[in-house]
Amino acid sequence: MDTARNTVNANIVQENGYTGKGIGIAILDTGISPNNDFLYPQNRILAFKDFINNKAKPYDDNGHGTHVAGIAGGSGINSNGKYRGIAPDCNFIGVKVLNNEGKGNASDVLAGLQWVMDNKEKYNIKVANLSIGTSNTSSNDPLVKAVENMWDSGVIITIAAGNDGPKKHTISSPAISRKVITIGASDDNITANVWGNNLINFSGRGPTLECIVKPDILAPGVNIISCLSNSVSKQSNEIVDKNYFSLSGTSMSTPIVSGAIALLLEKYKDLKPDDVKLMLKKCCKNLHLPKNQQGWGLLDVYKLLSQEVCYARK
Repeated sequence: MDTARNTVNANIVQENGYTGKGIGIAILDTGISPNNDFLYPQNRILAFKDFINNKAKPYDDNGHGTHVAGIAGGSGINSNGKYRGIAPDCNFIGVKVLNNEGKGNASDVLAGLQWVMDNKEKYNIKVANLSIGTSNTSSNDPLVKAVENMWDSGVIITIAAGNDGPKKHTISSPAISRKVITIGASDDNITANVWGNNLINFSGRGPTLECIVKPDILAPGVNIISCLSNSVSKQSNEIVDKNYFSLSGTSMSTPIVSGAIALLLEKYKDLKPDDVKLMLKKCCKNLHLPKNQQGWGLLDVYKLLSQEVCYARK
């Protein structure tokens, strides 16, 4: 996360006092483990809902969801701040919709989305992070309809583009939705460019089958170091130390954007989803790649918060 934060200029924004305080991010994933980065200096896991095993207390029997949450807003307390997330004071709402293998049923994801909508006021849920996807590429997919309903209700949806690139038409569902923010992955290490970023081959490409340009935006997604769940084998070669491990994928890129949105909403509290999307579009660094590979370009959090507030036309 130290490299990723620098790549998107999040460190500058954090130094200016923006940390996502009070903004709720729903993590619909494999769960969320009570890692110290979420519990100290205060417990920021406001709620947990389990659609797989119906357990009451937060847990993650896979590790994916905990890693995602740490990217969005881990405090970094176990690393003296080195691996802190993008919005280290945001609140988490964990929604377990995937099992211990990282797999799930569309019905559980749909139930999770509905639960978030039903509880968005209670927990101040402003962002829903879906680092998940299916191979269904139809706009009639019930998941597409569900995320669009949530978007219309006022919750900003960030969804991973998927890891089926580099061919075109490889955006996963429900990231194919025109409304949501679809995130692809850049790599900080595969180019000698002084900025150190480029599109990584696995990142899903557009257009969608309905000719919608996707992804919308890129963020770092290779070898991202974030929070470790106690379910992850300590013998894994991905372990960095006893509290963190490294993963790659658009799943890792997505919470970087979610965290950035939390910072933006801390500054401009009345922004609607369409407003946020417009402001993201205006802040990106052009990597000079085709639109169906890079979308608007690489996220720049400093530019995002430096611009004057923009409101989308209704």
